[in-house]
Amino acid sequence: MKLRILYHGNCFDGVASAAVFTKFYQQVINPGANGIEYYPMVHRPNNAFDFHALSNDGENAIVDFKYCADERVTWWFDHHQSAFLSEADRQHFLRDTSGKKFLDTESKSCCELIAKVAKEKFGFEDKSLEELIKWAHIIDGAFYESPAQCVELKEPALKLMQVIESEKDPLFIEKIIKKLTHKSIEQIVAEDEIQEKLKPILDRHLQTLELIRKKANYAKGVVSFDLVDDGIDGYNKFIPYYLYPEATYTVSLVKSPSRTKISVGSNPWAPRPRRHNIAEICERYGGGGHAVVGAVSLPAEDVELGRKYMQEIIRELEFKD
Repeated sequence: MKLRILYHGNCFDGVASAAVFTKFYQQVINPGANGIEYYPMVHRPNNAFDFHALSNDGENAIVDFKYCADERVTWWFDHHQSAFLSEADRQHFLRDTSGKKFLDTESKSCCELIAKVAKEKFGFEDKSLEELIKWAHIIDGAFYESPAQCVELKEPALKLMQVIESEKDPLFIEKIIKKLTHKSIEQIVAEDEIQEKLKPILDRHLQTLELIRKKANYAKGVVSFDLVDDGIDGYNKFIPYYLYPEATYTVSLVKSPSRTKISVGSNPWAPRPRRHNIAEICERYGGGGHAVVGAVSLPAEDVELGRKYMQEIIRELEFKD
């Protein structure tokens, strides 16, 4: 039987989840399964689910992405607070008796959720995946030692994270997923094709760091910046805390050909602790996420609406005392 894995695209945890699920599926569910397909999922304007991504031929597994009530979905793993697009989807999940759909908002990464379920419910454990699971936990849960660790990018896993977040070719990401099932992160990063991708990415990373340094505003615990006019559609989310360690929150606006995106985050090392559930704030604007980080996706042409929402979110997050 064929399998298509729909994973959170341009996300280290999404890629790691796809790799761990692949190895679990090949060794426990369908030994020797070949020809697995991979499809990156992105958050679309108005939270619409891309039903065309689902295969009509075989099983579909969704990892690290929102729930889909379509009967073609066989497996589902997620850990986001905003896992359901509607109450109907939530009720569909609660009625499911397949034993193949799992949600745990306490898990810091979807990758570790898959590993936990595979071990506890199916008796599968693979020591070779421990490094990948550990780094998915660190990266998605923001358990870094400091902002410098995730901005200076010295560890191989953080370099691979930059490639995954920047790469536009899903076939190249698919190659990374497959390699993660049998190679270490260090081995993968040392390969020539990764190094060729990495150099311009690191150069852009340093340029974006300086751009944010110039454009960011800080007031009342919130650092904010708008990169729409600079052609930047993504950045290392810890740059704001590297530049403004006193900040508790960050709010930014970027634009890609497919969407205008408001990113909202909180500083794990903030001197003043987070007082808001960011997922709940983003949900009011049609987005979602976790208590500590979230985002809102709008149609690409809705830049001014994005700027309006951005200012509203900033005002809500600002410390009044």
